[in-house]
Amino acid sequence: MYRLYYVPGACSLATQVVIHQLGQAVEIINKQQVSDFNVINPTGMVPVLVDNGKTLLEGAAVMLYLLNKHQNTMLPSAGAAREKAIQDIMFSNATMHPAYGRLFFIAQYITDEKVKQSSFEAAAQAITRLWQVVEQQLATQDFLGGDQPSAADIMLTVYSRWGASFPVEIPLGQNTRKMVDAVQAMASFQRALTAEQRQSAA
Repeated sequence: MYRLYYVPGACSLATQVVIHQLGQAVEIINKQQVSDFNVINPTGMVPVLVDNGKTLLEGAAVMLYLLNKHQNTMLPSAGAAREKAIQDIMFSNATMHPAYGRLFFIAQYITDEKVKQSSFEAAAQAITRLWQVVEQQLATQDFLGGDQPSAADIMLTVYSRWGASFPVEIPLGQNTRKMVDAVQAMASFQRALTAEQRQSAA
C-alpha cells in the first residue's frame, strides 16, 4: 500500500486521484497533522509518496513514478504520444501550478489591500492566458490525452478549483470547462475528495 502525505485540496489531490485510477491502495496522511513533516520533506511541500520504505518527492516526479510503475491509459508507453503526455504533465506542474501559486503568495505576504487586489488581478490575467493555451489544445479532442483523461487533465482540474478562494475571476473556455467537469465526475476523483473530507472530519 502507498502512503501519501497531502494537504486538503492541494496538488496532492491529483496524486491521490491517479493512485485510485491505477487501482492501487493508498493511506493518506494530512501533512498538517504531522509534527515532524520537515524531517520527511525538508521543503515542507506535498505530495510526498512512500512506497515500501522509499520516499518520493516533487509532484511531477511522483506522478511519473506511478505512471511508469503501473499499466495505465494515462501515459502512453512510447513514441510521440508519450512525449506529449510528459510535456503536458510538465506544463501542468511547472507552468500552471506556479501561476496559481502566486495567488497564495499574494494572499499571505501582501498587506496593502489596494496593492493586494491589483496583484491578484495581474496574477489572474496570467493564469487566464495559460487556460487559453489549454482551450486551444482541447479544440479537437476531449482531453489533453485524446479521448481519455490523462494525468495532466487531472492535475489541471485540481488547480482549476483554487481560483474560487480568491477575489478574482479566472474564466475557463467551453472546451476546458467540459474537460474539468468530466474529470471531476470521475469515480476516482470523487473518491479522493471523500477520503480527504473524512480525514479532516476525523
